[in-house]
Amino acid sequence: MGSPSYHDILFFFSPIVIIISIIFFILKLVRIRVWCSCEICQTYMESRWSLQFDNLCDWYSHLLKQSPSRTIHIHVLNNVITANPKTVEYMLKTRFDNFPKGKPFSAILGDFLGRGIFNVDGDAWRFQRKMAGIELARIPIRAFAFNVVRHVTERRLVPVMDTVRKGGGVLDLQDVFRRYSFDCICRFSFGLDPKCLELSLPLSEFAVSFDLASKLSAERAMTVSPWIWKMKRWFNVGSERKLRRSIAKIDLLAQEVIRQRRKLGFSEENDLLSRFMMCTDDETYLRDIVINFLLAGRDTVASALTSFFWLVARHPNVEAAIVNEADKVIGKDEGVRSYEQLKELHYLHGAVYESMRLFPPVQFDSKFCLNDDVLPDGRFVKGGTRVTYHPYAMGRMEEIWGFDCLVFKPERWLRDGVFCLENNFKYPVFHAGLRVCLGKEMALIELKCVAVSLLRLYRVELVQLDITTPRFSPGLTATYRDGLRVFVRSRSDVEHI
Repeated sequence: MGSPSYHDILFFFSPIVIIISIIFFILKLVRIRVWCSCEICQTYMESRWSLQFDNLCDWYSHLLKQSPSRTIHIHVLNNVITANPKTVEYMLKTRFDNFPKGKPFSAILGDFLGRGIFNVDGDAWRFQRKMAGIELARIPIRAFAFNVVRHVTERRLVPVMDTVRKGGGVLDLQDVFRRYSFDCICRFSFGLDPKCLELSLPLSEFAVSFDLASKLSAERAMTVSPWIWKMKRWFNVGSERKLRRSIAKIDLLAQEVIRQRRKLGFSEENDLLSRFMMCTDDETYLRDIVINFLLAGRDTVASALTSFFWLVARHPNVEAAIVNEADKVIGKDEGVRSYEQLKELHYLHGAVYESMRLFPPVQFDSKFCLNDDVLPDGRFVKGGTRVTYHPYAMGRMEEIWGFDCLVFKPERWLRDGVFCLENNFKYPVFHAGLRVCLGKEMALIELKCVAVSLLRLYRVELVQLDITTPRFSPGLTATYRDGLRVFVRSRSDVEHI
């Protein structure tokens, strides 16, 4: 066998030379940010924050509390983070057009969310918001939503809880709430019933893929440069290879949802997907609609329910007040009968809002500054900078919520026993300004219906009482890293002890 020719050697080494050149070029572009020597950036880069805090969001809250303007700058991420209500209002209302989602953020979530409402700006966003808004604003839709939620709660969720109660085992409530909210959003938004709330079945391949895609997409935003994940995607390696495989499985489910909806025919009465399908035949666009609605309806509601029950289990006085109010308004041995009846449960409403103040389902939300700007605190922001407002940190600010801001206190939302809203810009849990959440009422129906139904029947007890702060996994919504493991007791049995 002869010696390798010049062309053979060139063929072997050319790709390596190209790769090395690209890497050096990228490092040259990002070296200023990657090697920032300030204490905050070094702490982030070396993950030293984890020595003192369980969660990254708690470290950010700590930094924001220390900042006089309640705003900080993570240079290596080119990210300005704020917990200042005036700055939040400036971003989401006053200068809305200068703080869009932006192309960098859309690129981060593009493979997962595509051109869905949570990942677009301009005309695409306005069209989807208008279509969803028309449907959700109709009075009959609230009654329909309530009936869907009541059916899934009474016919599926309660039997699951009762089975666990009788067996005396341990239940992962976070897993149950994800299954529950998935069933609800599919029935409400697509007119289909996936029957996910069957504990005899393993967590579906779709659900696992959806959770992984959310986690890996969020981790893209945490890298010091977008070139890192883009290079991994180009070579199809590591986390990007896992993300690609997860999205392929998600796409199959979305295609099946669309196929089933077409097979059953469009409904002009209630479901959201039919309304969009009557406007377009673009399969990719419809896929994006499905995935965005699933993210909104499944993950956020499940997250809110998980934190609510974690808090209530640690505060028996709140639990007792919720049950007492329900007995008075609904009747001791009566079930919830209407959406209007839920609206009369003011203390429960305050408890739900208070739970999300401390543990918002979406802990932070980012925009990109389009052109150079100056924030209300005088901070200059260069065009292209990522600007993030942080509801999780805002819920822990004394100047916003008082000296007892860390206390779970539903009463702070009541005036003479009546629930009163706070300014959206100090409580941007449902977003604020022009992008305020369209599905807010649907979410509150689910949260309140589940809370009042389960708490009147069962006493939910935490398996791990010694954990004072939940530990979260990376993701687009707040997810308990180890789930929420609980014992389920019959309330009547507990009260007679």
